[in-house]
Order: sequence, then structure tokens, then C-alpha cells
Amino acid sequence: MTQHPGNPAGLPDPHELDLFEFARSGRQAAGVVRVSQLPRMLNEVPAEAPDRDTAFTWQAEGATQPELQDDGTEGPQPYLRMAVHGAAWLECQRCMTPYPQAFNIDATYRIVNTEAEAEEFPLDEDEVEVIVGSRQFDLVDLIEEELLLSLPLVPKHEVCPEVHESLVSGVAGAEGEGDEAAQDEAGEGDEPKRPNPFAALESLKRGEPGDKKH
Repeated sequence: MTQHPGNPAGLPDPHELDLFEFARSGRQAAGVVRVSQLPRMLNEVPAEAPDRDTAFTWQAEGATQPELQDDGTEGPQPYLRMAVHGAAWLECQRCMTPYPQAFNIDATYRIVNTEAEAEEFPLDEDEVEVIVGSRQFDLVDLIEEELLLSLPLVPKHEVCPEVHESLVSGVAGAEGEGDEAAQDEAGEGDEPKRPNPFAALESLKRGEPGDKKH
């Protein structure tokens, strides 16, 4: 994998990351992953896109927080903080042509040992995600999963360059243009404000609710 310029040599392999050690030692890593390395994401990119192999930059940081354990003692709880930024071409569902969709992901994950342990956390606890760690954790797979979860429900231009002929016919076409304008207005503000990268873990210290999007 191509690493970010300026990073020291010897960074961990993001496909086989010892996630527990990464968190325990407070390590950091960064790099670039291309859509061609993410097969499920590549399936979302239309064949006629100007560039099917766009790139995403990512940053990851491990950390621990002292928390009460099951045996009543206080111990270090590992966390992973990750940010992913970039864009990929998707097909607009209004005009059926490709458009560039920006992705800006900032997420915090609580690292647990087993699936059973992960299931103990309530689904409405949205300050952080819960992931099962391993000594050969595939961080690239997690990046792809977050990108897929961040796909818009209805991919579309903010303003279409043209309306697909199947959407316009006679009087219905004029009405359709009004509907399209209404959809554009409704679409404004669809994107929630993103939290400052890696701020979610800080909110845990203060006991504030998180701003995780899912």
C-alpha cells in the first residue's frame, strides 16, 4: 500500500494490523487506498465514470481509556479512531450520468475481544462503534465498510447538467422539472455536520453524547 508522504518507514501493514497492540501503544498510521483495492466499492462506480480508480486518504490512531472492568477493577479499554476522506464517482439517479460524491468519515471504535462481547452493547449507544479486534485486523476492510455505509440512499447531482429523457415527456416533463427543483431544495442539508476528526473520543471523557452518524 502506498503510504502518505512524510510517514516514517516501518508502519504496520493495514491488512494485517495487530489492533490491540496498535491501541495499547497509542500508535498512528496513515495512507492512501484506491477504489480498485475495494471491490465492493468499485461495484458502485459506473462504467462510464471519468475515473473509476479514485483515491481515499485515511488516518488511524490507537488509544486506551481507563474503564471499570467486569471484575470490578479499572483497566485500559482500547479504542481506534479513524478518518477517511476522498471522492468516488456514482451514478446520479435523476439524470443517469456519473457525478463525484465526496466522503468525509470520522469515526471512533471501541475494540472488544469477541462477537459475544460486542453484542452486549446496546444498539442505541451511538457515541462509538463496537468492533471485534484481532492480531491480524484488516483496516482496509473497515475503511471499505465505512464507505459503503456512507453511500447516499439516492445518489444525485446537487444540480443535474441535464434531465434524462426517460424522466421528461410532454406536460409531465414540466411538472417533473418542478419536482426536481423541490428535490434539490429538500436535498440541501442532507449531509450532517461532521465532527472534528478524532473528537468523539474526547467527548467520552466529558460524558457528552457523541456525534457519530450511525
